[in-house]
Formats: sequence, C-alpha cells, structure tokens
Amino acid sequence: MSLFRNAQFEISIAKPSGLPPPSGAEIAFAGRSNAGKSSAINTLAGHVRLAFVSKTPGRTQLINFFRLNCGALLVDLPGYGYAAVPEKIRRQWQGLIETYLKKRESLIGLVLIMDVRHPLTELDRQMIDWFAPSGRPLHVLLTKSDKLSRGAASATLQAVRQELAAFGPQVTVQLFSSLKKAGMEEAERVIAGWLGLGAIGGSAAEPKTKTPDQGI
Repeated sequence: MSLFRNAQFEISIAKPSGLPPPSGAEIAFAGRSNAGKSSAINTLAGHVRLAFVSKTPGRTQLINFFRLNCGALLVDLPGYGYAAVPEKIRRQWQGLIETYLKKRESLIGLVLIMDVRHPLTELDRQMIDWFAPSGRPLHVLLTKSDKLSRGAASATLQAVRQELAAFGPQVTVQLFSSLKKAGMEEAERVIAGWLGLGAIGGSAAEPKTKTPDQGI
C-alpha cells in the first residue's frame, strides 16, 4: 500500500501554543504559495481534497496534521511568500512556521515544493540555507513538470541538483507532476527511507524517532 494512502486528518493549529504533543515521526511539507503543495499532497495521498487546493494563493493559514497508516504524521505548513497577504498575517505565518521547524523534536525531514518553472526563488533559497544545516534530510519536489517539455524539465532538474549539491547528500531533488501523477514512487521511496521503512506495501519497521541532538 502507498505510504500516504488513507491518510487521516488529525488536527489544525493556528498558533505555536496549539502544537499537539509529539506522537510519531513527522514529515513536513512547505513551499511558496501557489507552487502546488496542496495538489502534491493530495496526489500522494490519493485524495481529492485531503489538503485544500485554492486558485487564490495564501489560503492555507494553519499547520495541518495528517496521520499515516504507518503511524507517522504528514504536516502541511502554510505557504510562504504571497505578497497580497497583509503584513501582520505574513509575520504570524512566518512565526508559526519558524517555531515548528526550529523546535519540533519529532520533525525528521522537510519536503520543499517548488514550481519547476520558477525554482529556487529567494524565499526558497532562504528556507534551504536555514534548514539544511540542521542535518535533517530535505527533499525538493519540482512540481508542475508537465508544464515543460521533457528536455526543459530535465535541464531544470539537473541545474537545481547542481546548485544544491553543496549542501551534501541529505538534500535531494526530483521532478513531480500532480496532473500526470509522475514522480510519486520516487517521492514515497525517499520519505519511506527517512522513516526507516522497508518496501512500501511490505513489512516495515517502526518509524524512526528523532534524537534531541538533531534539533536545529
């Protein structure tokens, strides 16, 4: 069975004080507003509306937790970088995201969503520069790869990989298309590795928990 199939909504929180006690390894999904994060989560989960998809960027204002069958949690973070959101709200979201990523001991890795047509924006680079030194793995999904020709998408993939190679092997990159459902198996294989799981659908070990010395 798919790692993300049958994910179940667990809780939404709007303030750092609302974070629930850790109850399993957590995989966070982050990305610039309108990069395709919600669509990627829905595609991986095989669910049309697990994560809310809006044509208006900046609608995801909460941290949403979804329980996976293996016991781990998929954590959907608010999108960042949408200019039309009032400054007060942007600061609130930024504080919520930073508190979670800095202090959440059960967080074991970050999936960063980028539109393949506009990768490595200034805010994306800031997120990578800030998160990668934590030593936790970071996996980039270059979404909407169906919007480019195969050659152009491959060239972008290689360029992004080359730029991020300086961060070491814990930062990985792949192409992904929610429309074509392309890249799902690769994404699941990477994340299952973070969790210490065997082959998807077979017997699996318990998800690994993060030790305190892995904190940011």
